[in-house]
Amino acid sequence: MASTFLLPYRRQIFYSLAALVFTASAMLSIGQGLRLLIDQGIATASSDRLAHYVLVFMGLAVALAVGTFARHYWVTWLGERVVADIRAKVFNHLIDLHPGFFEQNRALEIQSRLTADTTLLQSVVGSSISMALRNLILMAGGIIWLFITNVKLSVIVMISVPLVITPILFFGRRVRHLSSKSQDKVADVGAYVGEILGNIRTVQAYNHQALDKQRFHGIVEAAFDMAKQRIVQRSLLITVVIVLVLGAVSIMLWVGGHDVIAGRITGGELAAFVFYAVIVGSSVASISEVIGELQRAAGAAQRIIELLQSTSAILAPPQPGALSQPVQGRIDIQSLKFAYPTRPEVFAIHDLTLNIRAGETLALVGPSGAGKSTLFDLLLRFFDSQEGSILLDGVDIRTLDLNSLRTCFALVAQTPALFYGNILDNIKYARPSATQDEVEAVAKAAHAHEFIMKLPNGYQTHLGDAGIGLSGGQKQRLAIARAILADAPILLLDEATSALDAQSEHWVQQALDTLMQGRTTLVIAHRLATVKNADRIAVLNHGRLDALGTHQELMETNALYRTLASLQFKLGEDKEIFRGSDALST
Repeated sequence: MASTFLLPYRRQIFYSLAALVFTASAMLSIGQGLRLLIDQGIATASSDRLAHYVLVFMGLAVALAVGTFARHYWVTWLGERVVADIRAKVFNHLIDLHPGFFEQNRALEIQSRLTADTTLLQSVVGSSISMALRNLILMAGGIIWLFITNVKLSVIVMISVPLVITPILFFGRRVRHLSSKSQDKVADVGAYVGEILGNIRTVQAYNHQALDKQRFHGIVEAAFDMAKQRIVQRSLLITVVIVLVLGAVSIMLWVGGHDVIAGRITGGELAAFVFYAVIVGSSVASISEVIGELQRAAGAAQRIIELLQSTSAILAPPQPGALSQPVQGRIDIQSLKFAYPTRPEVFAIHDLTLNIRAGETLALVGPSGAGKSTLFDLLLRFFDSQEGSILLDGVDIRTLDLNSLRTCFALVAQTPALFYGNILDNIKYARPSATQDEVEAVAKAAHAHEFIMKLPNGYQTHLGDAGIGLSGGQKQRLAIARAILADAPILLLDEATSALDAQSEHWVQQALDTLMQGRTTLVIAHRLATVKNADRIAVLNHGRLDALGTHQELMETNALYRTLASLQFKLGEDKEIFRGSDALST
């Protein structure tokens, strides 16, 4: 996978390889410098010659240092650049996947893959691969110099090579398997931390800290146990390699020492040979260690590839159709059947047929599980129905480009979605090109401008995660301002005023009444005022349309609606709350 991301940076790869070859050559040259220093400097007892060869040795050391700087810079740069590209590609892929994917895969685990796994890849690309190539060059060059220096001693060293390669192959497969499982356990740790800290108020409100500590301890220990198994395998691999390599060097020293005593080779030749033997041995040991890192990276890469290979179940057609402009907002739902992928045997929408006129306000009421929120999901194509169709201005929404379709809708959920950042950016989320004046205008319409200006930095005030620091009503007003700014022909409101106090609701309702004129509006109704003001009311029950009509008509003709009204609507009051009940929760 990394090779795909490396190809755009051929020039930097060339610089890295050039610096790598240069440093390896300088390192190998030090062996010859050491031989000359001993045989031509120390052995001759000449101060001048000794000084000359000491300078040669120092020159080689300086060349090695300069080359190492260049190699480290370019290799590390490549690692950081490639991982940044991988993260961007994975994120760009994930953000276009349908919401159902995130129902079947934990978002926090995906987040761990995007951070921890890519960090591991950065270490490999920016360090391990460079070390592997460097040590391969040193090993190859060292072997050549070994034979040039002394053939007999070189044979002794070479005998150990097959002995070293065998355990690398044996343990390597185990390390790779355990590395992948270890990364999964680490992802579990990150996911649990994110979940608990993201709901810290609930955790502390129920005094759940002790149990969560206990559970987290179990997850951490499971990750540690898996890591321990991987560490044991890697440690065994390194231990065996070191014993075999240094054992061969010891035998070589014993034979070489006798040759020096017998006068068959010089002390400088033996010193150079020992240097190259150590170079070869340490290179083999380093390569065996790097292979362990590469095995871990292979597991991480596989997890990243799984994300990149995930396909969205919601796709735009190759040649999408087009809506006539301006969009009128007529919606025709025909024989719709839908079941969530996680519950394929239970239909959330069952044989639903409903025609919504352009510009009308339709309230959706019904007991829990009636399919009200599911209908919103289908209109926005977060999911596709198994049967039936939804037509927008007579065009099947599955034939439209997803961006074009969703531009037709403005959504205000009962629990508003706010993002980390300032208030201005949160309102402009619906239309990033909006000016400050336009943002302030919609904030005033949503009765949010006054409280925003009382904040320390006004529209530049930063919000915490999910709008921490604001009241529920303030969050809702910001979400409403965002929807007004979108200026879409169809509004989807999950009781947009449910979190507001009476005074704020009055002003926001006035703004919504103005905004809803000439627009198709679907409201999941939790309040009597919303129901009374709707042009029509659709009563949903178990995914089916139970009744359709005005409030008065349904009170006279539909038993389910009368029951819901008597339980939740406290008839005769305009501010009675239709919320907090299982009977009408979405």
